[in-house]
Amino acid sequence: MKYIGAHVSIKGGVENAPENAFKIGAKAFAMFLKNQRRWNAPPISEIQAENFTINCEKYGFHPDHILAHDSYLINLGHPDDQNLEQSREAFLDEIKRCEILGITRLNFHPGSHLNGFPVQACLGRIAESINRTHAKTRRVMTVIENTSGQGTNVGYSFEQLSYIIDHVEDQSRMGICLDTCHLFGSPEGYDIREWVEYEKTMKQFESIIGIRFLAGAHLNDSKKKLRSRVDRHASLGKGEIGTIGFQHIMNDKRFDHIPLILETPDPDEWKKEIQFLYSLQKRE
Repeated sequence: MKYIGAHVSIKGGVENAPENAFKIGAKAFAMFLKNQRRWNAPPISEIQAENFTINCEKYGFHPDHILAHDSYLINLGHPDDQNLEQSREAFLDEIKRCEILGITRLNFHPGSHLNGFPVQACLGRIAESINRTHAKTRRVMTVIENTSGQGTNVGYSFEQLSYIIDHVEDQSRMGICLDTCHLFGSPEGYDIREWVEYEKTMKQFESIIGIRFLAGAHLNDSKKKLRSRVDRHASLGKGEIGTIGFQHIMNDKRFDHIPLILETPDPDEWKKEIQFLYSLQKRE
């Protein structure tokens, strides 16, 4: 079964996210846990956590179908020790917020080397950051989002993602969120438009990383061409990927039972896009 939703607003408090997701016909949702462009935020109160749980139950959202997203400021591979420590502390706070809300998955961008040291050193530092966070927390799965390779971002190849996972001690708490726009824009050129290329991409993922680590997906079309190294999302069917690639995903059992999240640019279209994605499923 497919669980599709969108990255919904937490305006007025995190407890409002489940209702916002329900209003667009979602069966899953993503959310920030605080203002994503600030380092500090007030803690989540007991009443907020209680109301969040109540609303999830009211609107039928299981914790495994909620994909929290950390702050854009965090860089777990930062070459500067002081800035790295700030990112690690912020990441730890995000995990603890998940624990308070009963959310089982935290999606995060791996990091950037900022031309401060080699790519492999950056990947190793990201793994070390994850290990340190795991040691101070429990249960919450840390879910790495693949990138398009824009700027100095790492994590754009399956090999880089695998390297990070291989250097994490508790791999039972590791997952991958595949962003379709980022796959397409990656310099590796992971094409999902035609069936042969789609299956090639998924076989690569399975052999290099392992399908057991697939813990979520972001369903976004791409404004830029294959291998552009640019992260620019487009509404479904209005970009370079087109609709066929998403039809492949909707009929691929490997994407069952995980949160499939829209991050397309027009929130007013999310309800229609969710309905459209479900319409792509072939009847057995």
